[in-house]
Amino acid sequence: MKATAAPQLTHLDAANRADIDELTERIYAYQRGKEDEDRFKHYRLTRGVYGQRQMGVHMFRTKIPFGHITPDQLIALANISEKYTNGRLHITTRQNVQLHYVKLNDSPAIWKELVEAGMTAREACGNTVRNLTASPLAGVDPEELFDVSPYVYATFDYFLRNPICQEMGRKIKPAFSSSDRDSAFTYFHDFGFIPRIKDGKRGFKVVVGGGLGAVSMVAHTAFEFLPADQIIPFQEAAIRVFDRYGEREKRMKARMKFLIKDLGFERFMELIHEEWPAIANKTYEIDPSLVPQLGQVPADNFPPVEPVDASVYAEWIKTNVLEQKQGGYRAVAIRIPLGNLEAEQARLLAGVIRTHASDDIRLSVQQGMVLRYVPPTALPHLFNALYALDLGLPGYDTTADITACPGTDTCALGVTNSTGLAQVLEAMVRDEFPEMVTENDIRIKISGCMNACGQHMAANIGFHGSSIRVGDRIAPAMQVVVGGGIAPDGRGFIAQKVIKVPTRRVPEAVRILFLDYKDQAHEGEYYNDYAERQGKRYFYGLLKHLGDTSEIADEEFYDWGQDEDYKQEIGVGECAGVSLDVIGAILNDSSNKLIAAGRSLEGGAPADAGYHAYSAMVTAAKALLLAEDVKCNTHIGILGDFQEHFGARFPEITDFKNYVLRIKNTEPTTEFVSTYLADARAFVSKAIATRERQLDKQVVSEYYKA
Repeated sequence: MKATAAPQLTHLDAANRADIDELTERIYAYQRGKEDEDRFKHYRLTRGVYGQRQMGVHMFRTKIPFGHITPDQLIALANISEKYTNGRLHITTRQNVQLHYVKLNDSPAIWKELVEAGMTAREACGNTVRNLTASPLAGVDPEELFDVSPYVYATFDYFLRNPICQEMGRKIKPAFSSSDRDSAFTYFHDFGFIPRIKDGKRGFKVVVGGGLGAVSMVAHTAFEFLPADQIIPFQEAAIRVFDRYGEREKRMKARMKFLIKDLGFERFMELIHEEWPAIANKTYEIDPSLVPQLGQVPADNFPPVEPVDASVYAEWIKTNVLEQKQGGYRAVAIRIPLGNLEAEQARLLAGVIRTHASDDIRLSVQQGMVLRYVPPTALPHLFNALYALDLGLPGYDTTADITACPGTDTCALGVTNSTGLAQVLEAMVRDEFPEMVTENDIRIKISGCMNACGQHMAANIGFHGSSIRVGDRIAPAMQVVVGGGIAPDGRGFIAQKVIKVPTRRVPEAVRILFLDYKDQAHEGEYYNDYAERQGKRYFYGLLKHLGDTSEIADEEFYDWGQDEDYKQEIGVGECAGVSLDVIGAILNDSSNKLIAAGRSLEGGAPADAGYHAYSAMVTAAKALLLAEDVKCNTHIGILGDFQEHFGARFPEITDFKNYVLRIKNTEPTTEFVSTYLADARAFVSKAIATRERQLDKQVVSEYYKA
């Protein structure tokens, strides 16, 4: 086994140096049996290292706020992928880049090279505030009231390494749209922000509690207008509520949308208000001038040149090019099939971008790229250069631009092959429905399982991986959904499930749905309005014969890209974390949180110190409860249960819940936090002593479930 080498880090900032040192040390400890496997898994997820379907290798995910990268960073990613992985970059629906087939021992070196290029993997996975997405046209959108980019970056920066969101019950996903068209799909995010201006002051419409997955929900409107300096305090208070009241044992019910459903939206907002005294920053000013640097923008004096394919160029201009709000420049979208770029292709693309556009590149939720500040005379030159790299495809964000997650290619949760199906459908659209290459009435998205990484529930026509038993054999299948996505006027729709069909029959299902819409829809009727008018039963009747497996050909037992019978091999997903069964290890976590609290207090961050101390007490209480087989679903439940089961053994604390929740009702001054931390140290010390008097009992804990 190759040892984990400690990279040279002296030139890096202290925070990143500490992250990489810790990752190196914990890999070393894990590989020598000094750290429990599940415990280590929970840790590495928050550092962007995710288990892959193939044994012995991992997926490594970056965290790229609003998808902003530069040509230099694109080259750095290409070099990393070639040096440590299979040489491919994968752009995700969350404007990230993923690397696959990564050896665990290489992850510290990858992180070092990311940091040197100005990027990070911290909190890219796990129960954290995940990557913040935004409209890829933010800053150049002709319809935007102002550029949301500074607000996205400020939110990313504020919550990175923030103690309130390191060990939540589940992940949090925020999104910022540039206009009411909601091109960032805020309606299905935990937090969504759409720009507003009121009395000359910047602010946002704020929505909360949306989500896709097996149970999709549209977000609630929290504010029609929230001043811009309030968006970070509001998110902090809401995350504190989620951390305290959110489910931790039942993973499938642990997202914010379920907490709001259980509490009721009004009660959820009341709890946020109750957290306000504990927020260190009651307002948080964000400098609107903090936008990405453009670099050297090329002049509009490119010589005339003929496009290499005039007909394709005409379609490309129609579908991939938009006039910016800055007159005289164009934004150009690049279709990247399945979001996959080879390393050399990416390096050459970086050179093309430097010549024809600004340095401000945006990855998009459509798994493509958007270039900015392209002079009009550069367009045919840019097209020819992209065409030479097999990236001159027209049809960006149209019916021909199909979104798909990696599915069974690399994901442990994948049920069926989403990428193979996407390629078949793209070819079918191009060959049989060429007019739809330039139309965006219908968008198709595919997920390899119900977890919606391909955002199938936000598609006009969507599919997620499944299977059908036929006698003693299993056929790969897709669940068909219709009617999701964003309408041209910004209305958000959640798709309706219709029927499950063998995956080999999906192209025929799409043909039927296309032709039905063309024949039956009213003039100018948007697809989702048509789907609502016809109703779910109508579409079931339309596709029912495709779900009938009484007669099924042998080839229908093969998934796309396979030449043998389908085998259902679903692993254990890591989106949410794992379990740990050692009480002593949990108590050790409490001690580590106290150390972190002390450092924060010494570093002039009393609010952070207070939250570390709060977490230390909750964690210690949870350890003792688990040792007596008391379930611990939520922080708020732990506080009540501890008083019931251990109150007599801790008589100095008359009301444990209120004792701990002082943090919620008190300003986080240095004086208060110093006292609170001293109380936390005393409590954790006694909890450890109490444990030492118990049997050295192990229990199955849900503590590390994401």
